[in-house]
Amino acid sequence: MDLRTPISTVVPSLDGPVLQVLARSDEGLSGRQIHKLAGTGSVAGVRLVLQRLAATGLVHVDDLGNSLLYRLNRRHLVAPAVEFLADLRSTLVSRLADEISAWRIPPVHASLYGAIARGDGDLDSDVDLLLIRPDHLDAGDVLWEEQAGRLMQTVVDLTGNPAHVFELSRTELSDHLTTEEPILNDWMRPSIQLTGRPLASLLEEGTTQLALR
Repeated sequence: MDLRTPISTVVPSLDGPVLQVLARSDEGLSGRQIHKLAGTGSVAGVRLVLQRLAATGLVHVDDLGNSLLYRLNRRHLVAPAVEFLADLRSTLVSRLADEISAWRIPPVHASLYGAIARGDGDLDSDVDLLLIRPDHLDAGDVLWEEQAGRLMQTVVDLTGNPAHVFELSRTELSDHLTTEEPILNDWMRPSIQLTGRPLASLLEEGTTQLALR
């Protein structure tokens, strides 16, 4: 799945990014605004797509005299499908959060970071996950490894993208703080929490503990 424009999985033409922009806006947008937000194609190409979609009734056009504003016709029979496809990232987040929440050994923290959290990437991008396990749990615990393995397979099944899991314990997280590992920035900016305690509070707690040593 293209992590930047997931809708292109089903609508690979310029129509996909255009529909994604329209589905995410409640206000009318000009052709130039839609082109800028879509980040692909040309202004002329985007306008051709909008004209074609308007002919189907899926897009409403408001003529303001000096400009045309386009908006998704949310009453159209196809509109719910467009909205679903435009929001695939949120669906992925929800599905992964539900699976992790059902684990017999819950993580201290689980989140998405990297391309999937930034909303960029492409068909070949990994879906990056951060898992922090309890300190009392051995790194090679069989059940924990089974859970993490199933999670990685779920990512592949849901997206077609490879999953990359960075797993560490609470103590190991503190060690990363000690050495000021650059990956801490990747985990934080931005990230999407799936379950457990917020990473920011864990990092703050770890910083406090380091100061007391």
